[in-house]
Amino acid sequence: MTNLSEFTFLSSDGKTQLHGMLWEPEGVAVRAVLQICHGVAEHIARYDGFARALNEQGIAVAGHDHLGHGKSLPEGGTPVYFGDGNTWNTVVDDIYVLHQRLKQRYPDVPLCIMGHSMGSFLTRTYLIRYPGTVKAAIIMGTGWQPKAVIAGGMAVAKAVGAVVGENGTSDLVTNLAFGAYNKLFAPNRTSCDWLSADEDNVDAYMADPLCGADATVGLFRQMLSGIRFNQKLSNLRQMDPRIPVLFVAGEKDPVGDCGNGVRRTYQEFRRAGVQDCTLKLYPGLRHEILNEKAQQQQIFEDIGQWLTSKL
Repeated sequence: MTNLSEFTFLSSDGKTQLHGMLWEPEGVAVRAVLQICHGVAEHIARYDGFARALNEQGIAVAGHDHLGHGKSLPEGGTPVYFGDGNTWNTVVDDIYVLHQRLKQRYPDVPLCIMGHSMGSFLTRTYLIRYPGTVKAAIIMGTGWQPKAVIAGGMAVAKAVGAVVGENGTSDLVTNLAFGAYNKLFAPNRTSCDWLSADEDNVDAYMADPLCGADATVGLFRQMLSGIRFNQKLSNLRQMDPRIPVLFVAGEKDPVGDCGNGVRRTYQEFRRAGVQDCTLKLYPGLRHEILNEKAQQQQIFEDIGQWLTSKL
């Protein structure tokens, strides 16, 4: 059984109230807390099924809607926009603020973190900037970008941003960020086939009013800046080398270059001195492995077992 509660807290931007959710197991002792960082153009409530499955293993789960996402978007705000300035770090700081709240609620329980997609890149920045604050980390649906791709993307974002504004959207930027993903699964049924082989999951995502908005030019530029930061070896070496890390993804996930980018990230963590790294790729699965019903229960069990083995 699960006790689900919702709450708000002030963002590190000093003005925005962020919406959070906490799933706590009922009738069993809490063995660990997993903080989830969701992906771009989605929200934390989409992790409800996964959270409830972990509750059955005595793991509490929490997370919040990032700036510009879900119920953290203020009335009249711009969807999928972190805000002006160096807001990638603001969003990472928000993750730490929630971590501190969870630590106060569970002072004697190990705190862990998981990031999916954009959340995986935020989590990787978090591990660099806040080493030693979590017991274990799960990096889901991540990737690795060549330097030239990052530089080219940032140049395009800067040029387009000068025309439409940082909080504007652009078909050019959207196609640059996500356009190639669906080509792997042609002929396409929808524009989001790359998310999942499960058509019901794709349809649910597209029907969700809190999902699917185009990323703003500013968010795209901030994310590229964060990825560039994450990929510097000198930054990677700031992580706690003792932290256990699970890299998990679908083998056909285009965000991870069908496994190649996930393997590269795994290798770079090892190169940086992180000793306990595990890599798991699920054959045939795409980006949203938690929502692939054919293997969902097995994936829930695999992650839960890995997590409890590291406590």
